[in-house]
Amino acid sequence: MSDGFDRAPGAGRGRGRGLGRGGGGPEGGGSANGAGPDERPQPPAPGLPQQQPPLRQPRTAPPPGPRSEPPAGPARPPAEQTRPQDNTPQLNSEPAMAKPQVVVAPVLMSKLSANAPEFYPSGYSNFTEPYEDGVEDYPTLSEYVQDFLNHLTEQPGSFETEIDQFAETLNGWVTTDDALQELVELVYQQATSIPNFSYMGARLCNYLSHHLTISSQSGNFRQLLLQRCRTEYELRDQAAKGDEAARKRFHAFVLFLGELYLKLEIKGTNGQVTRADILQAGLRELLNALFANPVDDNLICAVKLLKLTGSVLEDAWKEKGKTDMEEVIQRIENVVLDAHCSRDVKQMLLKLVELRSSNWGRVHVTSTYREATPENDPNYFMNEPTFYTSDGVPFTAADPDYQEKYQELLEREDLFADYEENGTDLSGAGDPYLDDLDDEMDPEIEEAYEKFCLESERKQKQ
Repeated sequence: MSDGFDRAPGAGRGRGRGLGRGGGGPEGGGSANGAGPDERPQPPAPGLPQQQPPLRQPRTAPPPGPRSEPPAGPARPPAEQTRPQDNTPQLNSEPAMAKPQVVVAPVLMSKLSANAPEFYPSGYSNFTEPYEDGVEDYPTLSEYVQDFLNHLTEQPGSFETEIDQFAETLNGWVTTDDALQELVELVYQQATSIPNFSYMGARLCNYLSHHLTISSQSGNFRQLLLQRCRTEYELRDQAAKGDEAARKRFHAFVLFLGELYLKLEIKGTNGQVTRADILQAGLRELLNALFANPVDDNLICAVKLLKLTGSVLEDAWKEKGKTDMEEVIQRIENVVLDAHCSRDVKQMLLKLVELRSSNWGRVHVTSTYREATPENDPNYFMNEPTFYTSDGVPFTAADPDYQEKYQELLEREDLFADYEENGTDLSGAGDPYLDDLDDEMDPEIEEAYEKFCLESERKQKQ
């Protein structure tokens, strides 16, 4: 047992794990601790520290990479030079470590070219790109119009840049009553079947009503569009009482009609632009139909319609001396009290009443311009400087107790306006008043300055 305490740390690690490591063991001609006959450790001289042999390499080495480096540490001679040559079979012999190999990546030739066709990201569509040769590439008018409507749905920002070309193409294509009727139906179906297209559809209808030159025996584009809306309007009571799918189609029509009321402009004989009064009356009746059947989705549609058009409708009714908005608000309050709608819908209705009481969130500035004075402008002293007394109490021009002191300090501040930031005197040298101001210093400030200088000097010496 004393053998284990006489050997150096790390020596004899092969004991009991295999007799063939390092040529040690009785079979290899070495000692019991794994050292060969020429490598048997000698006892150290008295008083000298023991020299530890280098640690052995791990049993397994990491796989060589393209840039593998040898492990850091003292260099170790190859095993072939330190092990005695013998023919004794060795147990648990380690496999030879593979030499690191440098992997050369293959060179890829780029296929990019300055003459390559123009690149468009995925999902991008340019309405005019595939049909630069003209509308002859479209077999029918409906396909051309439907393609443009889908394009506006995906990219509404292209309306301003492409609407002129679209209207010009339609003027050359829509030459019959049937073609005009088909155009109106396509636009109406797109605006009422896709919720996000109601606003864009109303803009498109307003533009086409002013720029389409064809006028059939049944009327122009705007007249045919209003006739199509009236057909749906006639079915309002049945739609509001219908099943969920019928109510959904009816709600889409209601919101589109609200957008159309805001966007459709009608020019009078004297050039004055007005809104369609027939749509105003139609929206009032649509609200009645929705409140007459107070289910949740009908009430939600009414809230959306009033948020969209409430301010404009109320202004128009007030100009005519009507109290229709008061009646609508009263109807809403009755629904909140009596109807069996959900709690969230009732909360929406109450928020709508609150919005209307705040003038639909609008702020009207009707006061004329007046010169600002401390009496009529609460922010009159907002940009004035603030001074402090010797006790640290702030005061401004609005404080009546310090008005004289404030004016004196303000005049003194104005004197320093003649100085630049670099200290150059622009008012002329030798001004006795300014010289006195430079020499004077408040005792408290002077004492604080001296303390600051002493503290700075002490820090520099440390």
